[in-house]
Amino acid sequence: MALAARSLFALFLAVVAGFAVPAAATSASMVGVNYGRVADNIPPPEKVPSIVASIGVGRVRIYDADPHVLHAFANTGIEVIVTLPDRCLPSMAADPNEALVWVRANIQPYLPATKIAAVMVGNEILNNANDTDYALARSLVPTMENIHSALASLSLDGTVAVTTSHSLSVLAVPSYPPSAAVFRSELLPFIRPLIDFHARTDSPFFINAYPYFAYVKDSSQVALEYARLDPGAPSITDPGSGLCYTNLLHAQIDAVYHAIAAARGESAKRVMVWVSETGWPSAGDPNEIGATPENAGKYNSNLIRLVATNKGTPLMPGTPLRAYIFALFNENQKPGPTSERNYGLFKADGTPAYHLDIAVPLQNDPPSGEGSDEGSNDGSTLVPVGGSSGYFGFSSATVSFAAGAP
Repeated sequence: MALAARSLFALFLAVVAGFAVPAAATSASMVGVNYGRVADNIPPPEKVPSIVASIGVGRVRIYDADPHVLHAFANTGIEVIVTLPDRCLPSMAADPNEALVWVRANIQPYLPATKIAAVMVGNEILNNANDTDYALARSLVPTMENIHSALASLSLDGTVAVTTSHSLSVLAVPSYPPSAAVFRSELLPFIRPLIDFHARTDSPFFINAYPYFAYVKDSSQVALEYARLDPGAPSITDPGSGLCYTNLLHAQIDAVYHAIAAARGESAKRVMVWVSETGWPSAGDPNEIGATPENAGKYNSNLIRLVATNKGTPLMPGTPLRAYIFALFNENQKPGPTSERNYGLFKADGTPAYHLDIAVPLQNDPPSGEGSDEGSNDGSTLVPVGGSSGYFGFSSATVSFAAGAP
């Protein structure tokens, strides 16, 4: 290793070694990550906050409300979205007291040490293939109302939002151009009251948006650079709105904005669209073109840079983009094609799955509207690497060190 490289790496070690969880870098970050645990070989929860913080990410989403995970994130400054499992919806929709019992057991005891920012009610409920009679769909908004009421009764509704997530298949086909997008007609009886709920409670409408899926489905029509969010990719103009799109993720988000407006008109103007899942696999089956470490690294690096600009989409330029990367780890027990087990930023041993070439802002507003934490949970202050630019730079080398630290 060259002398300059050794000196730079020594500086990285000096900065990283002093901080178990550098909250100044993390609680302010607009980028989140999905922490899935469908695996038997990933680090235990108590090791995860330092791994998350090592890449400057300040928000995580988990797919349950596991007490070990919630305790692990206590006093770290990292915001957490917890999830109410799908199976709980029918009974909780019917019984407000059950919602109150759940909130008292799974939310209230962990606050304020663990910064629980939201409850995600189910995941892709409106696209559940097993919900053939729409029982879950009918339960969605009543459950959200009961959870919100339970939080309000405990004076927690100003701290913890209530929301849910959707795949892009809630949109009717075709959903291009964005200005022509509408929701599937059979879902409108469930989506309209959902939009009203979001507008009334100022909670975001979350979507799971994967430009990779569009690329792998029709790579002859979707340019890799456009799907990968590459700066300078050829742009596409929406003939209906006249807006110019330089990446597919912006087009997907604006398609949802247009669909919300078409479904609910005036009340839709209060609703923000955030991205609950997006990512790119680093490996796949032979027919899963583009699933490589290089493409995964470029997509997620571009995504983080895009979010860090604090700008919105062409349709909503004044509403900053918020997104959660899928996923934190490769999860070896996930079913399906090989790609499903290779979305992680990290391998199971806590080392990077690929190189990320990014710089993450130290200070930005958290999504809950709270002020950002100053310093780490040990009272230290994080100093930006490489000068006073206000950015915490990192490479695969520093991530490897931080992820492997005890």
